[in-house]
Amino acid sequence: MRPLSVDGAWLAETRAFADDRGAFQELYSGRELSAMLGYEPGVAQVNRSVSRRGVLRGVHFAQVPPGQAKYVTCLSGAVLDVVVDIRVGSPTYRDWDAVRLDDPHRSLYVEAGLGHAFMALTDDAVVVYLTSRGYAPGREHGVHPLDPDLGIAWPEDIEPVLSHKDRQAPGVAEMERRGLLPAYGECVAFHRSLRERFVA
Repeated sequence: MRPLSVDGAWLAETRAFADDRGAFQELYSGRELSAMLGYEPGVAQVNRSVSRRGVLRGVHFAQVPPGQAKYVTCLSGAVLDVVVDIRVGSPTYRDWDAVRLDDPHRSLYVEAGLGHAFMALTDDAVVVYLTSRGYAPGREHGVHPLDPDLGIAWPEDIEPVLSHKDRQAPGVAEMERRGLLPAYGECVAFHRSLRERFVA
């Protein structure tokens, strides 16, 4: 797994084994991910989305603790997948990193406390993501993905298509003012507690 520039996000690459019958691939290994993280992230829910070209989902996150970690794979089509550091007090606060996911051999792991978004670059882009916690409406939040304070470089040749909820999402400065963004110190402490329990 290769770490991204935003601490807490990694790009995983897996192999497929093919023969005259077809192919087999292990998309996700909890054992390998846990060994790398130093804790067991768990899988509480598996989500699948299908998006037409231009659909922009995010920037979404959940309150920490417990937050919601995500393991994201694009099964067909292509997306630009973006992780955003929205942890107030983080050394990389408001930084973001992006990877193109267009091959099920590549997956993105996003730790709890980070923001996540993606834009479909093709029609019928199929994304599957495993989450460490189930959906909890009262703890789920969003930051506007086109917020100039974040300055995410979405493709200029694609018109973004946002849900009503994402269009109405506040910018990062307003979310910080409201006290709704995760605190970096709390995220660090939360993941430290997971590692301590994992070792024990």
